[in-house]
Amino acid sequence: MFCAGVFFPGSNGWRLPIFLLFATDLGLNAYYQFARGIHVLTPSLLLYLAGNYLGYGLLYRLGRCFQPRANFLGLLAGGILGAIAFYFVTNTAAWLLNPFSNPEYSRDIAGWLRALTFGTHGHPPTWEFFRNTLLSGGLFTALFAGAAQWGSSESPVEKGEETEPSSAPESGEAPTS
Repeated sequence: MFCAGVFFPGSNGWRLPIFLLFATDLGLNAYYQFARGIHVLTPSLLLYLAGNYLGYGLLYRLGRCFQPRANFLGLLAGGILGAIAFYFVTNTAAWLLNPFSNPEYSRDIAGWLRALTFGTHGHPPTWEFFRNTLLSGGLFTALFAGAAQWGSSESPVEKGEETEPSSAPESGEAPTS
């Protein structure tokens, strides 16, 4: 969503990514609900999912603060900043809404810190998700921004610039060899 905010013009920049995210969420939720028997279509889980979309909106808005021709390192930093913001928004939503009724998520600062670092018993610690979010956000942004900047480089002819005169003879002169 960060790269969509940077590189896709107008309001169409958010429509396709959000549609794709929504379609995959719908498919995954249907799989878990009907194939695995895990009740994911509950009001609290749907509200939690809305927290993810809030994070996506934040990523998109952050991307809108950058220009497609921005410095590569600036775009990379924006992608990493977006990953950090998304992590905090979604983990805070998990702590506030507690859709799975995790006893570790007490309604105090200790419970919030637990949600940001260790998560719940029986699952990988959330700091690992944070690490992976930083790596994937940074890597994706670097690849996307690099490809966009590399792919948009034009030759002088494409830019409409005059080229240096060549050693070719002017019209009317005989070529020399």
